[in-house]
Amino acid sequence: MEVGTIALKIGVLMGGRSSERDVSLRTGAAIYNALQANGYSAVKIDVGFDVVERIKSAGIDLAFLALHGRYGEDGAIQGMLEMLDIPYTGSRVLASALAMDKIATKKMLLFAGLPTPRFLTISKLKAMAAGLENISEQVLQEMGLPLVIKAPTQGSTIGISFVRQRDELAEAFALAFNYDPAAMVEQFIEGVELTASVLGNDDPVALPLIEIVSATGVYDYDAKYTAGMSEHIIPPRISAEDQDKIKDLAIRAYKAIGCRGLARVDFILEQSGLPYILEINTIPGMTATSLFPDAARAAGIEFPDLIKQLVRLALEKQ
Repeated sequence: MEVGTIALKIGVLMGGRSSERDVSLRTGAAIYNALQANGYSAVKIDVGFDVVERIKSAGIDLAFLALHGRYGEDGAIQGMLEMLDIPYTGSRVLASALAMDKIATKKMLLFAGLPTPRFLTISKLKAMAAGLENISEQVLQEMGLPLVIKAPTQGSTIGISFVRQRDELAEAFALAFNYDPAAMVEQFIEGVELTASVLGNDDPVALPLIEIVSATGVYDYDAKYTAGMSEHIIPPRISAEDQDKIKDLAIRAYKAIGCRGLARVDFILEQSGLPYILEINTIPGMTATSLFPDAARAAGIEFPDLIKQLVRLALEKQ
């Protein structure tokens, strides 16, 4: 391996076993094409039970992680690559695991004194023992409406429900429990939906913010990955002061979790002007409709150059 040169052989780890497999394949294909455009020797590796054998057989010098969801973003593949002594893009094991679990993320944000909506954790075991109707009543008394019910370890808004009426709660819990042994109940905050893409290792920078407007009013799976279903507004229609405030919070959240390479921090800016951090995505999508490439482009970084920077940051962190 010639470190830092184009002779590097890079394996794009994609696909995987999570519910976000299809999105990962699209992200991986875009990254693979950009690596080839940069002149790198690249190979696609579909991550399955035989991933160790595939990686060894490919003889890669660096793993470019294009995986989403469980076994890809949660520290599992990162730990395996550490064991194999293969450098990789993005955050390390602990930061990946923390950011993948929305409940753990919330706790870290609160510990760091960063603003995030109020939340409760409801275990499936407790909910089944008490009954979904009883649990729903308890949640209503403590949190009120509207609410967001989330499967805490899923991405791409999988397992999420926006609850505005009491009779929607039981179904929302049932959906979340299909994916995880616990559900996160979060206060719904009305406001402008924004995302901050952060790039770097020890001295990260926030790229231009993006305001997200969904055609359906909800930025769900279809809005994220269907062309024309959402609008990315750069710069967002908020004050320069609010933009600077959100960028600062994004970098602080990035450092609090211990991210490296890249991450996307999602926000809601309440109508009163208060920003709230919703979650952190350590392997954001790189498809044609994805937010991170749009933010990079607004900063003057075209997609192939972005991919080259991520390779450099992956080698630097070693």
